[in-house]
Amino acid sequence: MAQHSLGEFEELVLLMVAALHDEAYGVSILSGLEKELGKSLNVSAIHVALKRMEDKDFVKSRFGGITEDRGGRRKKYYVITALGKRVLDEQFALRSTIYSRIPKISFG
Repeated sequence: MAQHSLGEFEELVLLMVAALHDEAYGVSILSGLEKELGKSLNVSAIHVALKRMEDKDFVKSRFGGITEDRGGRRKKYYVITALGKRVLDEQFALRSTIYSRIPKISFG
């Protein structure tokens, strides 16, 4: 695998960014992950992961417009980069390769 590191939580966040495409921001990522995982997460953890991945060039961000319902604050939107997609593809290939090695026997 390439020299790019991606932890399990970062991988989940990056997957959700890719799935949400141009509508990925902190709360939408949090909501999507909570729904998929069936457990509560902390939005701060999402933001920390996003910052790390932006530093690694796996995602890029842009600010949306100022809105009244957010008290004049802007949402920060994220999209996956080509490098981020390549890293996800590598993770998927690695996991699939290892998974395919599981013997076809009953584990009951």
